[in-house]
Amino acid sequence: MATRSRLAAVVVGLLALLGCSGSAPPGTASPTTSLSSSTAAAASADAARPGAPQPGTWSGLAGCVDPALRAYRCGVLRVPVDRSRPRGPSLELDVLVAGRADASRTMLMLTGGPGQPGPVFAPRVLPAFAGLGGDYRVVMLDQRGTGARALSCPQLQDERGGADLGIPSRAALRECARLIGPDREHYATTDTVADLESLRRALGVDRWAVNGVSYGTYVGQRYAAAHPDRVSALVLDSVVPVEGVSATLADIYPEFTRVMRAVCASPGRRCAGDPPADLATVLARRPSYGPQLLNVVTAMSYADPTRLLDLPERLRSAAAGDLGPLDEAIRLSRGALAAPATQYSQGVQAATLCADSVFPWGGAQSPEQVRDRRADHAVQGLAPASLFPFNRETARSNGEMLLCEYWPRVTDKTVPASAQQVRVPTLILAGELDLGTPLVWARGAQQRIPGSRLIVVPGAGHSVQVGNRHPSVNAQVARFLLR
Repeated sequence: MATRSRLAAVVVGLLALLGCSGSAPPGTASPTTSLSSSTAAAASADAARPGAPQPGTWSGLAGCVDPALRAYRCGVLRVPVDRSRPRGPSLELDVLVAGRADASRTMLMLTGGPGQPGPVFAPRVLPAFAGLGGDYRVVMLDQRGTGARALSCPQLQDERGGADLGIPSRAALRECARLIGPDREHYATTDTVADLESLRRALGVDRWAVNGVSYGTYVGQRYAAAHPDRVSALVLDSVVPVEGVSATLADIYPEFTRVMRAVCASPGRRCAGDPPADLATVLARRPSYGPQLLNVVTAMSYADPTRLLDLPERLRSAAAGDLGPLDEAIRLSRGALAAPATQYSQGVQAATLCADSVFPWGGAQSPEQVRDRRADHAVQGLAPASLFPFNRETARSNGEMLLCEYWPRVTDKTVPASAQQVRVPTLILAGELDLGTPLVWARGAQQRIPGSRLIVVPGAGHSVQVGNRHPSVNAQVARFLLR
């Protein structure tokens, strides 16, 4: 069995990758902006700072102030909080540009979440693109509500940290919605797509390649659909479906069985018992464990799926009646997944997902009083076999479902599926063993995007480009972008 320190190290290792919670390189964290009222008030305070760019303006590029980013150039783009009020309160988005200033081409690199910053990850992300040589400059930004000016919701941040599927309380979500205020409806992906177009114009770029990881793939697809003439190429690493993800997460459960058995069958590996069957046994006795275990297992798969081998013996013990080792894994994961809003803003995650996701109760404007009944009804209609090795409690009370069930209604900014068709050259990357954005989502994107090419990386998990863990894949990305 994994020792306590080993399991903690496994989970801490997850925090370094795009698309899940992320810790910045040492020395790059900035103070979080705490929103004690609305984002409009915070934006007005920003505007009063000497030298701050005025609404709708671009600061230009200069050397980055952060010592860890001295190799790059930085700037600030000011955008309206509410796009329908261009002269109203505004937000500052930090931008970083790497590569030669006179490079003939530009690539926009989009990080994940929603809630993850951009520029602080440059030292970790940009080595993956060494194969582009001097042909490209690479642009990264803090999407609205992230980074040094992240939306801050202390109680929700404490409960979920850097976890995508952490279980939130109704009180934390209500507090978060109150702190952000009415502007919470302006953190939808539609708003971010508009910000990207403002950035393109500010940089004077006619067309650029867009490369997204995890939630960044969703943003990239939405941007490419809205501005196809401005995208020369699209790279989707660890795909989130552009048509949205059901809040029941029904697509993910069968993937656990496939991934866990594949890990256990890999050369030199051996698992105690059959982990999916043991998990199902545990949940038959303790149904409420489902949402917590889904969060733990999904998080552990992000960095290195082979580390899931730390779980089988714990599951075997739990199936035999000893829940102690499994409880320890849940407890350790909570501490290890802690992260400040500057590194993974749960305020942005709530505001964005609850505007963009697919719910049993309908869209973002659905009356709050009908959501629980409609969610109950939808989950009861799911066949237990389709949820194996998880259960209906997992589908009903997973972190994403509860996050948005409790979130106040906002203006619905969803875009019809007919307006989300991507028709640009597209390369799709998928880790064979990724549970956060499972392979089935990548295959769906390949079918949906005409002429797209899918590369499935054997043995890989989430975010296959970053960290130079798969140099042959990075070389293929470079060849695609240099065509």
